[in-house]
Amino acid sequence: MKKKYTKKDLKDFKKIVLKKKEEILDEIKHISENTLKKSQKEASGDISGYAYHMADVATDSYDREFSLVLASNEREMLYALDEALKKIEEGIFGVCEDCKCIIAKNRLKALPYAPLCVKCQSKREKK
Repeated sequence: MKKKYTKKDLKDFKKIVLKKKEEILDEIKHISENTLKKSQKEASGDISGYAYHMADVATDSYDREFSLVLASNEREMLYALDEALKKIEEGIFGVCEDCKCIIAKNRLKALPYAPLCVKCQSKREKK
């Protein structure tokens, strides 16, 4: 295993991870408020007492399903960010889970929850 990141580096990465986590929580809140809490009638903008057109109902259902998938993906990313925070606290952040080498700073700045270096990630994707 190559050298670990310094305490200053870990502190900087912690800021990045916490900022990303805050952004995702805001996105989930936005999705929840704009999609999941509204009735189908409110979501479509139709507040009249008239029946829905089938195409409108299908579009609204698709939009809700799409929003649920987005929220689910955001929650998975939150889990990964929580794992990154745990690794920061343990002093093992930025170490590739496969080869145990240090993950490049540029990669961690872009994907602060990355558990693998680029080389190992590429190997896994080829499998």
